[in-house]
Parts: sequence; C-alpha cells; structure tokens
Amino acid sequence: MNKKILASLLALPLVVPAMAQAQDNAVKISGFGTAALTWSDDDRAQFGRPNQASGAADNFRTGVDSNLGLQADYAVNNWLSLTAQGLVRQDAEEHYGAELSWAFAKFRISDDLSVRVGRVGLPVFMISDYRNVGYANTMLRPPSEVYSQVPFNSVDGADITWRRDYGNTTVTSQLAAGAIKSPLDGFHVRGKDIVALNVVAENGPFTLRVGHARTRITVDDLASLNTLVGSLRAAGAGYRLPQLTDLAGQIEAKDAKGTFNSIGLTADWNNFVLQTEFAKRKTETYINDTTSWYVMGGYRIGKFLPYYTRSELKIDGSINSTVPAACPAGYPAACTPTLMQLDGAVRRIPVSGVGQGEQTTDTIGVRWDFASSVALKVQIDRIKPSGNGLFINAQPGFSGPVTVGAVALDFVF
Repeated sequence: MNKKILASLLALPLVVPAMAQAQDNAVKISGFGTAALTWSDDDRAQFGRPNQASGAADNFRTGVDSNLGLQADYAVNNWLSLTAQGLVRQDAEEHYGAELSWAFAKFRISDDLSVRVGRVGLPVFMISDYRNVGYANTMLRPPSEVYSQVPFNSVDGADITWRRDYGNTTVTSQLAAGAIKSPLDGFHVRGKDIVALNVVAENGPFTLRVGHARTRITVDDLASLNTLVGSLRAAGAGYRLPQLTDLAGQIEAKDAKGTFNSIGLTADWNNFVLQTEFAKRKTETYINDTTSWYVMGGYRIGKFLPYYTRSELKIDGSINSTVPAACPAGYPAACTPTLMQLDGAVRRIPVSGVGQGEQTTDTIGVRWDFASSVALKVQIDRIKPSGNGLFINAQPGFSGPVTVGAVALDFVF
C-alpha cells in the first residue's frame, strides 16, 4: 500500500474529532506505542525482533523495540463496524516504515457469532492480536524463539468467530482463511491458501489456547536461494547427477506445504502471573522443522511486576545434503570443486536466514505501572545461540552467549 495513504491513516487523530462529533461519536480513535532503547554486549552480530533487517549490537538502538500504532473504529450500525489499524516500526527495512496491520469490516450475525472481511490478524499465537501492544504484555517483547517461527502477522481474507458460555467457562473459536505477502530482510514470503483455527477457553484467571495453521509457502525473490537452486540444477544436468536436481526441488520454496501447531496457557491469580506456549513447525521446503517454547512466571508487588522467562528453539528436521563428496573418475576437473561448494552451501541452510537456527534465552525483567495507561519496563536477556541462532548480520567468529538489555516506556491512549 502507498505510504502516503498509510501516513494519512496514521494522522487520523488530527482530522477525525470533528467528524466524530458530527456523527454522534461513531468514530473512535485509540492508540498504543513503545519508546525503547536496546543494546547488546557483542558487536559481531545484531539482535533484532523477527523480520527486522538490522538490530542492536554494542550500541544503543531505538528501532528494535519502539513502535507507534493508531486504530480507528467506526460503528455503521448495530451489526456492522469498520476497523483500520496502522503501525509505524522498523521491520524489514533499515529505517522506520508504516504498514496497514488491520483493515476489515465486521458483521455481527448474533451475540455469539461474527464475521470479519478484509485484512485481519492471523491467530497463530497466544497474543497474536496484541503482540505489538507493549502495554498489554508483561514482557518487554514476545520471545523470539517462538514468535519468529511464523513470518505472517495478518491475512487478507476473512475470519469467523463463535463464542459460547459453558457454565463458568467461555469458549471462543476462530477460523481464518486467506493469503498474504510478508516482507523480510531483502525478500518476500508469500502464503496462500492459509487456514488457521484458534480455540480459546477462559475460566476466571486462566486462559487455555490451542491453534493449528496451514499454508502454501513461496519464496521467489531471495537471490542466494535462487542462485543455489539454479546451480544445483545446472550441475545436475551438466554432470549427469540427478540427485542434485532432486535436491534443488526439495530446497526450492514454491507452493510448499507448511503447518504450525501451538498450545498456550496464561494465568493471573493472587498476584502470580504465568504465560507459556509450545509450538511445532513443519514444512516441505528448506525451512527447518522446529520445536519452540517458553515459560514466563512473575509476581505482582504493588505496582511492580518482576518476571523470569526461559525460552528455547530447537531444530527437529532440516535439509540433508545429498551432494556427492567427489565426482566419478573421468569427469571434468572442475566437477569435484563445484560439488564441494554446493555441499557447503546446502549445509549452511539450517542455520542461515530468518527464523532458522537454534538458541535458548534466559530473561529477567520488571514492569512498573507508575501511571495510568503507562508502564516502564527493564529487561535483560542472556542468549545462547547454536551457531548464529536468531541473530542477524553475524560476522565471522561470532558464537555467543550474548547479553541484551532494553528499557521501554509502553503507553496506550
């Protein structure tokens, strides 16, 4: 979408009040934001959120955790409403950019049933709808070990939500379907035929969530991937090695099936706060099959909430190199060196790229609700990557562990 249009959307609070008065306050404006400083103790790699092109090293950066979001809601009548949400943050570009997070029409079929059509949030995580609203979350940021595993935040399509009470328990079921194209660091990932089912059960201070999502994934503008796939096919045809052609097909991401299953639990009881998620990702392409999880526990002391989090990302399965170690006798002299280069490139796939790699993180932090609708957070992460882990722009010699610190001021209005 044109950034001038997005800028106009984010400027709505300047022009809507008069309109709202003229329409009996039918238009409601709300917003959220985070002003943060983030740094790490290692200059050989950068720490960033999922999908970011650059991050913090041994310097202070505002772009990792800072954002600003504005939302406009317009009630057309008692069964139809319109919602648009714009978000400014640093994502797949080096600088801040604006994006249209939500833009949908909501149809209220009954008290228990509603349908949304347009761009809606993709319900694949415990906090999918408010992952960017720092004030709504205990932690300064969602654990990357889990939240890096799906590159899509929203879907262009529709969802249907059904809610029902069973005694003291409320069950909400949400089914979303559609497609989306998501920008990453220098390339795009397209998901089509996306179907996501999200079921949430709430009882008093406890919330249990179970989710399943599936899609067809395409990555067609990643230069390094295209070069490798093309080289494998050329070598397979030129040296009459069909296993290289087969390997190219396994690596290539064109309408490849992908699934994501997750379960989560939250509790806020007698000042004790708990949040946990467990997820499994599987794909039929070069993207790793993974298991990821985190557990966060905290205790509220007046306006302070100290917390601890343990999170982990592990590779369950990845592309196995079937490149021969050497060419048969009588082949051209360049054959074996070519195979060695191809083998090295294939073996780097499981630990290279967005959402690839393995790592564990121990986090301590504290949230201070010192004023109405404003919270100050301080968080320190000790990250132990396997190889590069989820770090970006890693330099030769990087290994970790790395300590990352951040101070953030979260607010809503």
